[in-house]
Amino acid sequence: MSVAELIEQAVAGLGYEFVDLEISPRGQLLRVFIDSPSGIVVDDCVTVSNHLTRLFTVENVDYERLEVSSPGLDRPLRKPEDFVRFAGQEAQLRLRVPVANQRNFTGRLAGVADGRLTIDIKGVAHEFELSQIERARLVPDFERKQELKR
Repeated sequence: MSVAELIEQAVAGLGYEFVDLEISPRGQLLRVFIDSPSGIVVDDCVTVSNHLTRLFTVENVDYERLEVSSPGLDRPLRKPEDFVRFAGQEAQLRLRVPVANQRNFTGRLAGVADGRLTIDIKGVAHEFELSQIERARLVPDFERKQELKR
């Protein structure tokens, strides 16, 4: 089992969503990103960090430093479920291969069906194969975040 699979299983068991793992070139720093529908607070990161520290000791995972945090407002979108969960929000996409001489797109996520993402760009629906998306991130919506805090 890979380190990412080990982390994903452990994090899911604690009730969180495993978003991403960054490993430094020498493998000494492990940076784990977690999320939940209600958001992530410092106590969540501490809980996951303590659990992973014990798990890595048992599983003999070699590392020097572990960091656990939320993915932030510009959360990466990796799985089809991410695109469904954040439908209606604005996202930036980077495609592996250009479409009409363009690789970067920004628009509202409109849904996923049959392995294809629909994104509304200035009122026009565009479809992209999920397998052709190199990178996708949410565009931070500071006004919406302020409304949620009130």
